[in-house]
Amino acid sequence: MKTNNLSLFKTLFLVKGLLGIFGFLFGLIYAGFGMFMGSTVGAFQNAFQDPSLAAGPNFNPGYIFLVIGGFIALLFAVISTLNFLASSYIGKQKNHSFIFVVSILNCLTGILGILLGIFAIIELQKAEVKALFEEAEENTSILDIQTTVERN
Repeated sequence: MKTNNLSLFKTLFLVKGLLGIFGFLFGLIYAGFGMFMGSTVGAFQNAFQDPSLAAGPNFNPGYIFLVIGGFIALLFAVISTLNFLASSYIGKQKNHSFIFVVSILNCLTGILGILLGIFAIIELQKAEVKALFEEAEENTSILDIQTTVERN
């Protein structure tokens, strides 16, 4: 019987998802800093602004931090969620295509993602791993049909 590394990849996708939570928290802190800076700059501008010189809205750099931090938080939240789902699907040996796509997306997320993505793609392309996923999908569909028949 040939062996595979699916349990290892399940753990690695889980760890990558947990590391993504730190990126999410960084994005929230970055956005929070933008909110603080925006309120501070706004208060400073209101305190020292000459009403006769007010020609329009003033530039507030805190909004840039807020938008970038929000984007970073959203990006890491999505990537972490995808990694958690991939880890779960590897454990259940289903959704081979989804895991393959998440592996490709991980290749875009830095050196750890590149290593995880490439080795996961190599593992997912092995014939015995594809057979495991197909067998698990067939068993799941048979169980679904049996459950539906028993309910009726």
